[in-house]
Amino acid sequence: MPAPLSRAEREEFLAGLHVGVLTIDEPGRGPLSVPVWYLYEPGGEIVVVTRPEARKARLLRDGVRVAFCVQSEEMPPKYVTIQGRVHSATPADVARDVKPVVRKYLGAEVGDAYVDNTRPNGTNEIVVRIRPERWYSRDFGRTA
Repeated sequence: MPAPLSRAEREEFLAGLHVGVLTIDEPGRGPLSVPVWYLYEPGGEIVVVTRPEARKARLLRDGVRVAFCVQSEEMPPKYVTIQGRVHSATPADVARDVKPVVRKYLGAEVGDAYVDNTRPNGTNEIVVRIRPERWYSRDFGRTA
């Protein structure tokens, strides 16, 4: 059986460069699962920025329960899944909220150019903070 990651390992893994999959209950339909760029620092909250017209944005309100998963693409695989609640969903600031997320994936120079060119008049996005409550993880390169 694959081994679970230690707390430090799972937090370091979650803080790494991965595309996350955010899952939210959508009443009257199946759960909505969408890939997202995100930020996470060990001991903190998962931070996602989204446009308010996005389907997921309508569902992400304070207190809403979500699941969030990241995995490695190389062998042997690893994954970390959290269950938690939306701690806040508030208007985003480009410099404080949007640019740090984009820089994680594109680097500072390309990320800033991308944000500046796609949001010339600022942003109306929201920043969502998710507080992890339960963790599940596995490292298929180790056995328990």
